[in-house]
Amino acid sequence: MQTISTEALGTRLRRAAVVCAVVVLLVTIGSYVNAMTGPSNTALGVRSVEWLRDNGAAPIVAQVESWYYSLTAPSKGGPGLTALPSVGDTAVAVSPPRRRVLYAHPARVPVIMHPALAGEGVWHATRPGLGAAPPLLVTTVRDERDYPRVVVGLAWIDTKRIQTALYAGRLEPAVTLPTRGPMEVPSTRRSRLLATFNSGFKLSDSRGGYAIDGHTYAPLANGLATFVGYRDGHVNIVPWMHGRTAPSDVLYARQNLPLIVDHGRANPTLSTGAAWGATVGNAILVWRSGIGIDRRGDLIYAAGNDQTAISLASALIRAGAVRAMELDINSYWVTFISYGAWGALRPANMLPDMVRPRTRYLTPDDRDFFALYLRRHPLH
Repeated sequence: MQTISTEALGTRLRRAAVVCAVVVLLVTIGSYVNAMTGPSNTALGVRSVEWLRDNGAAPIVAQVESWYYSLTAPSKGGPGLTALPSVGDTAVAVSPPRRRVLYAHPARVPVIMHPALAGEGVWHATRPGLGAAPPLLVTTVRDERDYPRVVVGLAWIDTKRIQTALYAGRLEPAVTLPTRGPMEVPSTRRSRLLATFNSGFKLSDSRGGYAIDGHTYAPLANGLATFVGYRDGHVNIVPWMHGRTAPSDVLYARQNLPLIVDHGRANPTLSTGAAWGATVGNAILVWRSGIGIDRRGDLIYAAGNDQTAISLASALIRAGAVRAMELDINSYWVTFISYGAWGALRPANMLPDMVRPRTRYLTPDDRDFFALYLRRHPLH
């Protein structure tokens, strides 16, 4: 029997280790190059971070992001704002009518800092020509007493006169679909487009489910907050309790974490849990967005920089939400765009410091998103 010396065995093992390392390196390089060279409208640096997070480096990314946001967080106190950013059609301030009208109208959002700034909490139409009771309204408020320069933007959406649609993106949701669709607002529907806004976390981060066009492509999880669109045109924000597959009356269902607001109250775990940001948790000040529903069944969207999960929930509650869920976070993903003229013309970001272009959803996008259209025939 041939014997192998200890030295020869060591040499073979070292060679095998080198070969394995080279193979792993080549596979890793191939994965990265493939991710960076595929079709995308996401910046290279952001895609690189997303690739690291998806390939085993999530704890490192989380720590770096935590350091970054801690270093760039605003200081408490200091001088307050003297004016709020302009939103919507500032020439059209809409106040609740003194007598009953055909359509619902939200009350002015209560302020928590006094004196109130001009226009604070006052709803504005997003464009002229939508009548005396516009179906889409926007406003801004200061929502954190410790940070008097922090502003959150709000949108109120009349669901009886606005149709909500969910569109898949190029990369998200990361499920197998028979077709990913247009991945942008379809050109045939832009004539009635009012607004677009971001969806939730990547499904790999939220551990939630996804249904679209009446089919479930990622199993739905009971107990998670879910934005549901029904075949009859209604929408809702609910804690999901229908099992892994959406019922036949559901057109789409998008899940993202538990509710942050339920029965008009903030989720008590917002102050203790770390589930409210895929990497940054609940308390770090960061761009956050959320969607809620009020007692009339109308939607309320909220977004702003330097928000905690608690401040986001509080803003939604003050605007009238009885149930609400967090959507996506971080500056690169939070987007609300209204269109100041028919045909998706005159797009405008809700807040001036939203970083993505105003045309974001008018070209194919990597992430799934929602679009708001004026209904031809209002629901009753």
